[in-house]
Amino acid sequence: MTSTHDSPTVVWFRDDLRIRDNAAVRWAAERGPVIGLFIDENPGRPLGGAARWWRERSLGLLYHDLASHGVPLLRRSGDPVAVVAEVATQVGAGAVTWNRRYHQPWCEIDAEIKTQLRDQGLEAHSHPGFLLTEPWEVTSGAGTPYKVYTPFSKAAFPLAEGRAEQVGDPFPAGLTGPETTDPLDKPEVIDPFWATELASHCSPGEQAALDRLEKFLDGLREHGGYAQGRDEMAKVVTSGLSPYLRFGEISIHRVWSEVAAAADCGDIEAEDAQVFLKELLWRDFAWHRLYALPQMDTDNVRAQFNRFGWAWDEEEITKLIDGRHPLSPTSTDEFHVVMAAWRAGRTGIPLVDAGMRELWATGSMHNRSRMVVASFLTKNLQIHWRHGEEWFWETLVDADPASNAFNWQWAAGSGDDASPYFRIFNPETQARKFDPEETYIRRWIPEYGTPDYPEPIVDLKESRRDALEAYDAIK
Repeated sequence: MTSTHDSPTVVWFRDDLRIRDNAAVRWAAERGPVIGLFIDENPGRPLGGAARWWRERSLGLLYHDLASHGVPLLRRSGDPVAVVAEVATQVGAGAVTWNRRYHQPWCEIDAEIKTQLRDQGLEAHSHPGFLLTEPWEVTSGAGTPYKVYTPFSKAAFPLAEGRAEQVGDPFPAGLTGPETTDPLDKPEVIDPFWATELASHCSPGEQAALDRLEKFLDGLREHGGYAQGRDEMAKVVTSGLSPYLRFGEISIHRVWSEVAAAADCGDIEAEDAQVFLKELLWRDFAWHRLYALPQMDTDNVRAQFNRFGWAWDEEEITKLIDGRHPLSPTSTDEFHVVMAAWRAGRTGIPLVDAGMRELWATGSMHNRSRMVVASFLTKNLQIHWRHGEEWFWETLVDADPASNAFNWQWAAGSGDDASPYFRIFNPETQARKFDPEETYIRRWIPEYGTPDYPEPIVDLKESRRDALEAYDAIK
């Protein structure tokens, strides 16, 4: 489409660090010259160290991708209500556009900015695209948000399928920047102290996301087995797309479209595709619940769990915010010793320790391991889920405000669809079933089976009995 405006359009990038399949970039390119903007803001808690590391590298790559089309990426910090209007005035913009976000503090900010810009005579447009479905589109017959995944997925699936069928040319035609701009503001990289290890396992950026999707599809074409194999921790079966979706380096509609198309033409097994697509909808479900419950990262969804006797230490939560959190205990009392052992992967429970060490080394963890380590912390150790959620927030490259809190509350039993809420994963049973050759365990615990490996910090049978009694008490 031919550009129709001489004044530039500012594209405000947030969790959509890509050019392709980006509705805001496409709309801006159709309108005229484009200027990118990224704002370091803090409407909620700061990003954890691993996610911040990923985002910084993704921003740097986006900066170069945009520059190759003559589009500058400006970086500012501060209150976006002031910054967006200020940048729009400085560059002589006629419009500002962005892709929507769905946490209430952010929604309120975006609504205020949209009103402010329009009052100043500028165009302001927001676009869907971060989720498969909008929270207000998928509601029960009573018009309320779904609290259980199965009916949610049945209602959301046809909407997601219809959106995916509309995915077209991924690259915005005519993308260009203004003829003259201020010097480009190259993002500065801020690293957590364990970043060297992360760098050997992670490849942020839009191109890496596209490559990852193609690798996943190639694996499904050649070997299949995703529906059954996704729980086997020693196999490389899962997509690895979660951090790319978290920062919008790839469109979730593009992922859905390509997986569904491969199944439709018989390139991959229909069962594999269906299972994977429903997992994409689980991500939507988490965000829909956060949209309805903006305090989900701190407040129990089920009020009766306010009476549950989880161990809690406010000081431990505070330490995680400063960016440097030792793996060794800060005191000799049992709570701090146990928390340090869990974080360091030295509980003496092999599958738990393997998962926690994988997390520290790679910024990720197999989904089956995530469920096991979360169940172990909240049920066998009876430590508050918020301690686990905060540690994952700090160390996962794919930690986002919805999925992280939603999944921790699901594991703890205090959240939506956590049925049965008293389910306790036995790490030994899980290991026998999903890591029968101990390949995953030995990969991450080199001292496993030697005198250097610690004794268990808790008896699994006794702690299971204690947890069931505690859950029974709050029925």
